[in-house]
Amino acid sequence: MNTDQAKQRIHELTLALHDHNHKYYVLAKPVISDFEFDALLKELEELESQFPDLADSNSPTKRVGGDLTDKFEKEVHRYPMMSLSNTYSQEEMREWEARVKKLVDGEVEYVMELKYDGVAISLTYEDGVLTKAVTRGDGTQGENVTRNVRTIKTIPLTLFGNYPASFDIRGEIFMPLAEFQKLNEARAASDEELYANPRNTASGTLKNKDSAFVADRNLDCFLYSVFGENLPYDNHFDGLTHAADWGFKVPDQKKKYIAKAKSVEEIFDFIDYWDKARHDLPFEIDGIVIKVNSYYNQEELGYTAKSPRWAIAYKFKAESISTRLNDVSYQVGRTGAITPVAELEAIFLAGTTVRRASLHNADQIEKLGLRIGDFVFVEKGGEIIPKVTSVDMDKRDKDLPEFVYATTCPECNTPLVRQEGEAHHYCPNTYHCPPQVKGRIDHFISRKAMNIDGLGTETVDQLWQEGLVQNASDLYALTYDQLIKLDRMADKSVQKLLDGLEASKSQPFEKVLFAIGIRYVGETVAKKLARELKNIQMIQEATKEQLVEIDEIGGRIAESVIAFFNDEYNVNQLEKLQAAGLQFEIIEKELSGNNELDGLTFVVSGVFSKYSRNEIKQAIEDHGGKNVGSISAKTKYVLAGENMGPSKLQKASDLGIPIISEDEFLAMIGKN
Repeated sequence: MNTDQAKQRIHELTLALHDHNHKYYVLAKPVISDFEFDALLKELEELESQFPDLADSNSPTKRVGGDLTDKFEKEVHRYPMMSLSNTYSQEEMREWEARVKKLVDGEVEYVMELKYDGVAISLTYEDGVLTKAVTRGDGTQGENVTRNVRTIKTIPLTLFGNYPASFDIRGEIFMPLAEFQKLNEARAASDEELYANPRNTASGTLKNKDSAFVADRNLDCFLYSVFGENLPYDNHFDGLTHAADWGFKVPDQKKKYIAKAKSVEEIFDFIDYWDKARHDLPFEIDGIVIKVNSYYNQEELGYTAKSPRWAIAYKFKAESISTRLNDVSYQVGRTGAITPVAELEAIFLAGTTVRRASLHNADQIEKLGLRIGDFVFVEKGGEIIPKVTSVDMDKRDKDLPEFVYATTCPECNTPLVRQEGEAHHYCPNTYHCPPQVKGRIDHFISRKAMNIDGLGTETVDQLWQEGLVQNASDLYALTYDQLIKLDRMADKSVQKLLDGLEASKSQPFEKVLFAIGIRYVGETVAKKLARELKNIQMIQEATKEQLVEIDEIGGRIAESVIAFFNDEYNVNQLEKLQAAGLQFEIIEKELSGNNELDGLTFVVSGVFSKYSRNEIKQAIEDHGGKNVGSISAKTKYVLAGENMGPSKLQKASDLGIPIISEDEFLAMIGKN
């Protein structure tokens, strides 16, 4: 066989095997026997061995694995992998649905899906070929596990039909219960320790450096969200229907893995059904995901800093086990908040050994009626963080003394305070209590703040122990000679830390504002403050009335900002950070525009022809304007595209607010 003949035969075999693989693993409708499939696969393997230059990275032969890697490279997600807000309460579920209806014009349609208990994955396809598989990671970037994912037979390596040229699709990789049981039976026969649960086993398997090992574990995958530009549909449900046509394993409508609803009652019917039926599934789920179906409505609802407003996860009640409460200890956070922690007799719960659980605050302890020595019920909130839910009163020793909450800080012995309206007790020793000092520095250097490369929590602790830092500004005074003397610090690590500090000086003002740790000022609020007031001096001089005028800033945040700048210690630290060269004002180039829209407030609604809604909102901010979600007398303009909701149109007309088109807006910023 010559090269041209081999190339043609390899192409024929590849197409045939991909098709048979899809029919067998995804559709569960095989048309040839296993023997016939194996014969075709063996022929392809022999041809690829004979003509290695013709072998493709997405060949069906790659399903068996065999590639080894020393590490998994980090990859930035094209579209951030945000987490979902969780609820266990029907009341909270109803509140979420009510908020959605309040913010969206007209009838809202929802999609309900099973919440698979596995490992989130993002797959990238270019021209119908799998090019990249990346774990969730921190939501911004994850690990490239493409070699391992190619071994999962329900994930197509090449697509069928009329698929987009470039897109990402998200899903959950999991271990079927039958595979998990088979694996543990084999380990039991070999006197090996059993694996705790399918989720952890799937996660560990996917991170294995040997793809042949991964292939042998028979992982599975459901795909549930498509992301891309100019997708050929306008809603989530249709997106999954199209994805099935391209060859993906998506939630099965006939098995009720996915359904649509138009009311909260229909949502609860779906939840109630699967709360009972989940025990009959061949894989594990831990709840139901509810999404607003329309992409247009999803854009209307938008996002918080961490999660989409258009989706929520309803979690099933977690497993609960009784154990003895041996003691209560106390943790001190960076804000001085005291969190009581239950010290428990060890129990095995939801796949892990639990010895400690959160008690939240003094009110929660009083509500539970806890006493040291009680037997308490413990469950995992979100199946991750253990918490004490109640006391087993039948086992209480009547001689147990009543519980007395701590009166002094466990770290510095300062008397605790509790402000009116606050749930937590606080240690007021802000500038000398060790966990508060180190916690604020840890926050300052974190990825979402100053993102200082080469500096982590252990190094911060070491620097504090050596007396080299007492606050964030001290970091910028560190020298090579000071650092090289420290344990575990060599020339390369010292230089990396110093380079990281220098690089952090170019972080934009909004990141610096978040990093300095003003209470209640998270990422989103920091960005709003920075873009509205432009520099640290304007924020420092702002009155409460001026602050609450800013979108998403209420009285409590305003009071916290004012209190921060009234503290002489904080002002002194800011002066040192400014002297070190950090950015304390919006640099003109960050806005990529002039201030033509300064002081103007916009409501953006509808579908636009030249730019996406997110691009238009960004342009408003870039040119000094402000986006708000709802129309009020303070709204300056309504920027209307096609299909603008009738209620918004009516409200704008009633209030006499000008309604402008996309072209009129572009003219305002000089782009038309």
